[in-house]
Amino acid sequence: MSRRADLSRTTSETEIDLGLGLDGSGAGERRTGVGFFDHMLDSLARHGGLDLDVEARGDLATGAHHTVEDVGLLLGRALDEALADRAGIVRFGDATVPMDEARAAAAIDLSGRPLCVFEAGPLPSLVIGGFETELCEEFMRAVASTSRMTLHVRVEAGRSAHHMVEAAFKAFARALRAAVALDPDAAGRVPSTKGVL
Repeated sequence: MSRRADLSRTTSETEIDLGLGLDGSGAGERRTGVGFFDHMLDSLARHGGLDLDVEARGDLATGAHHTVEDVGLLLGRALDEALADRAGIVRFGDATVPMDEARAAAAIDLSGRPLCVFEAGPLPSLVIGGFETELCEEFMRAVASTSRMTLHVRVEAGRSAHHMVEAAFKAFARALRAAVALDPDAAGRVPSTKGVL
């Protein structure tokens, strides 16, 4: 069973091509024009066990917001497509990740009900490599909405904004890796008492 999706999205603000494989090794190239965001997508792919290719061209003269949000929206759609009816998956995942003095936690339910709760804690408002720290929440919210997942992310501690955002992405990645994993005891069943997600 191939759990893969290849999608494109074009608007007046961005043009994005994205390929996603759920059973990967972190392979692929991420080029968005936003250096720190590329670094975060690299972390997401590596720690999430995803093969991920992203080619994004956006209106970066106005800032990174449209690019980051639209990549998140397309990544969520790709997750939803690659998961298909979600039969046989673990469904739930959670992780807490420290990065030096920073710490972040994420919890996921691939429930079919889109919701993102993002608690920024001590995360300061500043720009890192063209990436505004507020865009961490925007990206997570976009992925959750189009992938139809319930996602809770909490930045729990830290002083370095770089470390705090990276810990959040890595926690999300590890929680996602656990949630999309195939459950050997599920025998292809949808993990819900309703029989559908």
